[in-house]
Amino acid sequence: MKKFLKNLGPGILVSAAFIGPGTVTICSIAGVNFGYTLLWALLISIFACIVLQEMSARLGLISGKGLSDCIRDEMKNPVIRIFILFLIFSAIVIGNAAYEAGNITGAVLGAEAVFSSVNFEIGAFSINIWSLIIGGVAFSLLYLGSYKKLEKVFIALVLLMSIAFILTAFLTKPDLSEVLKGFVPGSFDSGLLTIIALVGTTVVPYNLFLHASLVSEKWSGPKFLGAVRKELVFSLMLGGLVSMAIVVCAAASNISNIESAADLAVGLEPLFGSSATIFLAVGLLAAGITSSITAPLAAAYVVQGCLGWKGGMQSAKFKMVWMIIIILGVLFSSLGVKPVEIIQFAQIANGLVLPVIAIFLFWIVNQRSVLGKHRNNFLQNLIGGVVITLAIFLGVKSIFNVIQNL
Repeated sequence: MKKFLKNLGPGILVSAAFIGPGTVTICSIAGVNFGYTLLWALLISIFACIVLQEMSARLGLISGKGLSDCIRDEMKNPVIRIFILFLIFSAIVIGNAAYEAGNITGAVLGAEAVFSSVNFEIGAFSINIWSLIIGGVAFSLLYLGSYKKLEKVFIALVLLMSIAFILTAFLTKPDLSEVLKGFVPGSFDSGLLTIIALVGTTVVPYNLFLHASLVSEKWSGPKFLGAVRKELVFSLMLGGLVSMAIVVCAAASNISNIESAADLAVGLEPLFGSSATIFLAVGLLAAGITSSITAPLAAAYVVQGCLGWKGGMQSAKFKMVWMIIIILGVLFSSLGVKPVEIIQFAQIANGLVLPVIAIFLFWIVNQRSVLGKHRNNFLQNLIGGVVITLAIFLGVKSIFNVIQNL
């Protein structure tokens, strides 16, 4: 057990990365609108996530490089290489800068549900103090922390988040027979957009980059492959359990309309008391903080790999990237600015980059020159092919939705 706990790290960070305020909100909406009936979609999304993240982790372990490093090295055609690296840069770096405001704002909602909102005026601007505090926490942890220190912080935050959401779900006393029925796939038509959103918020493009880089930081050599896989499966299943707990909470809330997880906290209080609200708020705060750290960290790894920088987390260039992401996130969040155009651009880029990266990842983990005997076998290719088809569908649907809303 002690050895297993010692191996926790990269998978926990990936799990923390996808359970952000956006995931909490999507899961809340799914529970409010459809009860327990879409739990099966979450189960499928976790399975798809495990398949893709295992490929990414195996690549990082055996090659000792991040995914963007491998793309730069293995793409021999300079035109295709530049196009793909530009697409990745646009989706991950610009996208994460826009989404960082949402991560910080989500953590702010959790803090305000436990404490209260605090603003101060500077001229015509009203600045939220909690945004500055949460941005400062993310900045300090990344600036002062080595990878090992970050691991410990994330393990603590993910455990806090897991306990908070799972305890809240138990407080709602759900009908277990109805919960179990939710794992049986039903009609796609009524909740198709929500199903797509649930899978899309779990299978996140930047996590494929983050995971490979984190694994290459923690381990080296094929002897750790078993430990990598166990840690990955445990961490992502824990993340899936947290997402399902949020759906259960929302299904029991009797709220008719929801726009954010803060609405869910308010809706639970009359039914289950202030303890449910506090647990949910603490979970939302932890989810916002973890995502506000992993988003800039992933962006820095992507830029480092795309541009071939050396020096790892402690290099000045690496720090400069995540600093810019956090500063922009704090600025947008504290001033209440919604960078709609940037987010729409990032959504289109993400819609393109998920299938592109999934296909490239699938291709590279089949290369003997890169992974040797650890390349994909027939079963892995079969399962991977199904998951990549799902990724292509998600990507096309994401782009179509954004274009419709323009």
